[in-house]
Amino acid sequence: MGSGRMEITATDARNKLLMRLDFLKPFKAQNTAEFILLPQGDYLTVVTWAMQGPSPYLSKVMGVVMDIDSMVGKDFEAGLANLKALTEGR
Repeated sequence: MGSGRMEITATDARNKLLMRLDFLKPFKAQNTAEFILLPQGDYLTVVTWAMQGPSPYLSKVMGVVMDIDSMVGKDFEAGLANLKALTEGR
C-alpha cells in the first residue's frame, strides 16, 4: 500500500535497530521505526516495534475520522508474526 524507501540508521546487533522511513505514496512522510529486542531466557525474545514521526494537519484530521492505529496495527501484527515465523524456522 504505497511506496517509499527504508534505510538502517543505527544498530546494536543484540538489542536495537533504527530505520529511517521515507514514504512517497499515498502521501509523503518521514518517520523513524525502532525495533527493541529483549532476551528472556535462552529461547525467548520480546520484540517491540514502534514508529514515530511528525503529524501534519492533514494526518490529524484523518485521525479524527479514521482509526489509524487499528489500520496500521494490523500491519505491525503481521510483520511481527512474519518475524516470529522466520526466527522459529517455520
